Amino acid sequence: MPAPAQRRQVRLRRGQVAQDHLRVGHQQFARHRLAVAAVALAAVAPFARARLPRRRDLPLVARCGATGMAAYQTLLNWGEVHVEAGAASLLISAAPVFSVLLGAVFLPASEPLTRHVLVGSAVAIGGCALVALAGGATAFSAGALVVLAAAVVQGTYHFATKPLLRRYSGLEVATYAMVAGTVFGLPLAPAAVRAAAHAPLSALAPAVFLGLLPSALGFVIWGYAVARLPLAASTAALYLVPPVALAVSFVWLSEVPHPLALFGGAVTVLGVFLINRGRRRTAVPRAGGGEGAPGVRAVSPSASTPP
Repeated sequence: MPAPAQRRQVRLRRGQVAQDHLRVGHQQFARHRLAVAAVALAAVAPFARARLPRRRDLPLVARCGATGMAAYQTLLNWGEVHVEAGAASLLISAAPVFSVLLGAVFLPASEPLTRHVLVGSAVAIGGCALVALAGGATAFSAGALVVLAAAVVQGTYHFATKPLLRRYSGLEVATYAMVAGTVFGLPLAPAAVRAAAHAPLSALAPAVFLGLLPSALGFVIWGYAVARLPLAASTAALYLVPPVALAVSFVWLSEVPHPLALFGGAVTVLGVFLINRGRRRTAVPRAGGGEGAPGVRAVSPSASTPP
């Protein structure tokens, strides 16, 4: 297919996805996605012998649900409709920076801000910027602030889950956060139910897919990684989203990446490598099984709960 026709086909596919999304509305779409993930994880939890959170951990669970689920999903869904994809990708890639900074301030003993982290983060963000520029992101609108806010709350979520993952498994923390996020969205539930009743299947199917895979399964796997790695090393994987998106769009949408985007992807991978280069020099506790599990290092109260 000639390049102009190929680009037209890609735009048509994107336009259909956006149209289906708008039929539901970004607020309702976020509620549908969270509800699907919460129901799926709650159904699996009893078979995995998941425990209920302790009362003293409920404020931290609420913070995770409010930031990483309710606020992040709503802000990002709005941004993806109103902000250029390249600019949104660049802005959301700043989330690991906020995670690392929060960890360095409130958990300095276990999350030190090393030279490798600083240099690697700068290189990785530069690579994401090149990918965004290759996609045509030359200016930022007022809506970009909403996407940046999504990056802030996502970074807060990553930081807030760290103490919980010292006492609970990745499945448990993901379930707690999803359920809490769904509870925070209950005031918007009537509108979400009405939207679902009148929406076509093509608009609801993406919410089910995103709820089951990127949300439910993705956050469980993410919790497993965050429990076993420093924040800088685990969140650095998020810098790889733009390069991976290039590969997926090439295979799935037949998009041929711009040479600048390929170069930016290589720079991003280099940044992630630099971040992880000094990781072996830092002792990392094994976690994920809850208190008393084999291989879990005891954590002092001052380091276990962020303010």
